[in-house]
Amino acid sequence: MNPQAKLIFITSLLMGTTITISSNHWIMAWTGLEINTLAILPLISKSHHPRAIEAATKYFLVQAVASTLVLFSSMTNAWHTGQWDITQLTHPLSCLILTSAIAMKLGLVPFHFWFPEVLQGAPIITGLILSTAMKLPPMTLLYMTSHSLNPTVLTGLAILSAALGGWMGLNQTQVRKIMACSSISHLGWMAIIIVYNPKLALLNFYLYTLMTATVFLTLNSIKVLKLSTLMTTWTKNPTLSATLLLALLSLAGLPPLTGFLPKWLIIQELTKQDMASAAIIISLLSLLGLFFYLRLAYCATITLPPHTTNHMKLWHTNKPTSTWIAILAATSMMLLPISPMITTII
Repeated sequence: MNPQAKLIFITSLLMGTTITISSNHWIMAWTGLEINTLAILPLISKSHHPRAIEAATKYFLVQAVASTLVLFSSMTNAWHTGQWDITQLTHPLSCLILTSAIAMKLGLVPFHFWFPEVLQGAPIITGLILSTAMKLPPMTLLYMTSHSLNPTVLTGLAILSAALGGWMGLNQTQVRKIMACSSISHLGWMAIIIVYNPKLALLNFYLYTLMTATVFLTLNSIKVLKLSTLMTTWTKNPTLSATLLLALLSLAGLPPLTGFLPKWLIIQELTKQDMASAAIIISLLSLLGLFFYLRLAYCATITLPPHTTNHMKLWHTNKPTSTWIAILAATSMMLLPISPMITTII
């Protein structure tokens, strides 16, 4: 892709995100979401492969429907209350429609079907943007309207997301689809807590972004798209493979890594809110995710290729590891000791 064109699209993405997260009026928030959608479409379809075009089409249709629902929700609320302010969403029907729209934009169950397919059709770096930066504007809208939303609906969506996100990832062999299922599962953890402690949901989102960025950039660096190629990458860069192992275990939420922190705080908050049963269910469902993270980690570091066909192994590369990967990997593994400081902030 032309560097000038890429610069325009990335700038548009930043502008759309900034407009949405800094707006008070529903129309401005909607405008930001639309700019984001239009800016990401060329980045998804830049390879001109039929799969990429299909992914871009699916993404466009889903986001168009979700944006229409956001507009319909805000108009219904304005019709009944005379308010266009985002924080003044009070009409029950508007709240329900908005929950559906945001769930569709984020890829929460039952509106999750598009996400694995789109991620599979997009390049890895675009997949990273779709999994992290593109989820920030909808998460911000959810944060700003959290006091008005129905806790029962969100808890239901969250538990279903954690269950189906884990379940769908069990049998996948494509790394991008596994990461999509991981994203759906993590969104369940954010959705269950957003009504009770919105800041904690945002903290979870930030840490999820850190860990997912580490995994995606590592996969991009070692050029891996499926499990069978992941099995041969230990010869290229053993250190990076070990880093990937720890980043995946952090995503799974194992102590003493960073990923344990949001899960621990969410379970603690749910228990305080007399939702111990929901906490137990979502904790058990995260074991499904743990299985496919361990599978990825096992393929990345512990196994040799299972086939005996003659093929050239790429031995150690001289290409230095990106500084970004080093910084992100360090933060995605070592933030747990400063959890007391983080808890005072939230």
